[in-house]
Amino acid sequence: MTEIEKGATRAPLAQNFDAVVIGAGFAGLYALVRLRQLGLSARAIEAGEGVGGTWYWNRYPGARCDVESMQYSYSFSEELQQEWQWSERYPRQEEILRYINHVADRFDLRRDITLQTRVASATYDEGSALWHVQTDHGDTFTARFLISAAGCLSAAKVPDMTGLADFQGPWYHTGNWPHEKVDFRGQRVGVIGTGSSGIQLIPTIAREAKEVVVFQRTPNFSIPAWNRPLADEEQRQWKANYAENRAKARNTRSGILYDYSQRATFDASEPERQQEYERRWQKGGANYTHAFNDIFSNQLANDQAAEFVRNKIRGTVKDPHTAALLAPTDHSIGTKRICVDTDYYATFNLSHVSLVDLRATPISSIVPSGLQTSDQTYALDSLVFATGYDAVTGALDRIDLRGRGGQTLKAKWAQGPRTYLGLMVADFPNFFIITGPGSPSVLTNVIMAIEQHVDWIARCLEHMQAQGKTSAEPLASAENDWVDHVNQVASTTLFTKSNSWYMGANIPGKPRVLLPYVGGLGNYTAICEKVVADGYSGIALSAGVTQTA
Repeated sequence: MTEIEKGATRAPLAQNFDAVVIGAGFAGLYALVRLRQLGLSARAIEAGEGVGGTWYWNRYPGARCDVESMQYSYSFSEELQQEWQWSERYPRQEEILRYINHVADRFDLRRDITLQTRVASATYDEGSALWHVQTDHGDTFTARFLISAAGCLSAAKVPDMTGLADFQGPWYHTGNWPHEKVDFRGQRVGVIGTGSSGIQLIPTIAREAKEVVVFQRTPNFSIPAWNRPLADEEQRQWKANYAENRAKARNTRSGILYDYSQRATFDASEPERQQEYERRWQKGGANYTHAFNDIFSNQLANDQAAEFVRNKIRGTVKDPHTAALLAPTDHSIGTKRICVDTDYYATFNLSHVSLVDLRATPISSIVPSGLQTSDQTYALDSLVFATGYDAVTGALDRIDLRGRGGQTLKAKWAQGPRTYLGLMVADFPNFFIITGPGSPSVLTNVIMAIEQHVDWIARCLEHMQAQGKTSAEPLASAENDWVDHVNQVASTTLFTKSNSWYMGANIPGKPRVLLPYVGGLGNYTAICEKVVADGYSGIALSAGVTQTA
């Protein structure tokens, strides 16, 4: 590993590239692959000590992807698809990270990555038509193109809690977990949060700790994973039909080859509905929410699917009061991230696991010996924050990113993010976002969404090369139209009625707007392809350094 790769304790760098990529997770690595194919020089800047993005940081016990292994992988290389062997239906964090490192090595990507370095600022200079990127090491990079691969779930959110600095034990956040194993044996552990990461780690910690106290503000729906070893024959069948399977997946709503129902809820009789819910429950995974095609748009239909899951919770959790607390009633199923678990609800039947309802007894403060709610003090040896992220926009908000006239991206997005196709931003020339707000991003198999975005960006740059263009920037009118379209499609669904991180509701002061595009990956891809077919409609391509109105 060279000094430029290490990033730490080194002299500041000053270099010029065709493109600077922010991040070296799945998106950043594939961006490097495509930029090289275009003959462009590029440098990816990564905060971690290694590649992997989300899967580098998320090392908490039980961390696992909720998309099946055979689909949560790159499709750009047939050789890569054929050679990699997955071990389980749903891949563990450790296995995903091994896969990402394999990709970095197989395609010799590390030489174009600077590790342990954060982008502090990026400023567009109109005179030179270049982006000037500053890092926390004092590096200065210039580039024609700036590409954000910072990720949608990379800005960890630690609640601002009184007394946390005085807590005598260790505390952890699921999104920034220690690399060494954390030993909870014999400990009293408090877990704050019951979202996706909390639902995964609570059963794992409970197998080890002396006592687990779960502090829940909002319950979430979870479907069993029924995880299992992945048989060689099953992998061979997938690999024999990978091209066909991938093509089908790209045209679906979620970029996953699921069983998507073509009938509405009330086109089926009550016995038929219950049979279908049960069939999907026994199959496991997030495909449950596709049992009928109106679950995300019809409240009565959603209520039917949700009540089936609530009944499963009541049938699993022995204590009726605890079961009632774990059964969500404040949001439609699927409009907060649907979780996939192993033994989550059954874990609350263990005598050393308890649940605290923070709506009834909110946290007052962290105290040196534990946690104080409005009615009780809990003695704890360790605290775990499973409190999620400032999703989709958070990573970019933490960078001082300035476009034309010094306008900051954060100020432009003060009332909610504004993009064209979720890919570009008016007044920020040659700036591209991978899985940005206004694109399907977190509502899809994110690797499929990443490949679609990176390929579109690469084709745009290739078109610019062929046409002798040096600048690409969306028109304000096109951006306005896209924002209106994203909001209009969102308004036809139940998503906007839930206080979810999809809506930014977990971050105080964040505008309430549905961050991803809910129209589906297949429809979204068709829109992007029409933009290309129409000569990159809505985008000003120029050979100079300024944009025409």
